Amino acid sequence: MSELLLRNHAPGGDGLIHRVTPESAGWGHVGFELFRLRPGQRLEAATGEREVCLVLVGGRASVTAGGESFGEIGERAGPFENKKPYSVYVPWHREYAVEAVTDLELAVCSAPGGGDLPARLIGPEEVTYTVRGKGTNTRHVYDILPESAPAHALLVVEVITPGGCWSSYPSHKHDTDNLPEESLLEETYYHRLNPPQGFAFQRVYTEDGTLDETMCVQDGDVVMVPKGYHPCGTAHGYDLYYLNVMAGPKRVWKFNTEKVHRWLLEA
Repeated sequence: MSELLLRNHAPGGDGLIHRVTPESAGWGHVGFELFRLRPGQRLEAATGEREVCLVLVGGRASVTAGGESFGEIGERAGPFENKKPYSVYVPWHREYAVEAVTDLELAVCSAPGGGDLPARLIGPEEVTYTVRGKGTNTRHVYDILPESAPAHALLVVEVITPGGCWSSYPSHKHDTDNLPEESLLEETYYHRLNPPQGFAFQRVYTEDGTLDETMCVQDGDVVMVPKGYHPCGTAHGYDLYYLNVMAGPKRVWKFNTEKVHRWLLEA
């Protein structure tokens, strides 16, 4: 199995399923954790030198952060309900606590912190929805923490790709610190499928072939993208959700499409 793929499995006693750190991934910025908590179960942590975006993938929870209570939040049981998510941004050097009110699927997205930003609720009304592509390249994008929103390093976005369609395509990359042409951003993909027995494929590769991994993605898996192009496609009949976490030395999303596929942008 590819070292870039983390398989879904039963949660531990603390609800943890996935944990990606800069140390475990061998990179410098992105962190990602996924918890499944039972009603009444709590997660308490401190951000330390990092900033965090808590994304309620599904379920309802009571959240406090930076000494502020945001009450009970969450309006969807899962990511395929055609509803925007609730999230909470927590800056560095703050503590936070999440208590599950219902069964809760919680993503903890992190990157190096900085600045003097407050903890804040990111409600559905702040999440921008756009449709990208057309035909079998259609995808539905929900910007949770875009570069236009306050944060030090984090970029967080949800994407729904309809069954039989491609996403992160035509193949693009953002692994070179060469602005304004391209920014360097590490990335994780947290995948869900509907119905859950479905599957999708994701390829992570470089033009020189030093990295070329093609992975069969199942419901609840994580794919790490340290560099290179990273398109994904989902089988007919199975919608694909993914939660992207990106971060790098500059908080700018500027990508380059693979040269041999650029003609698709003009078609």
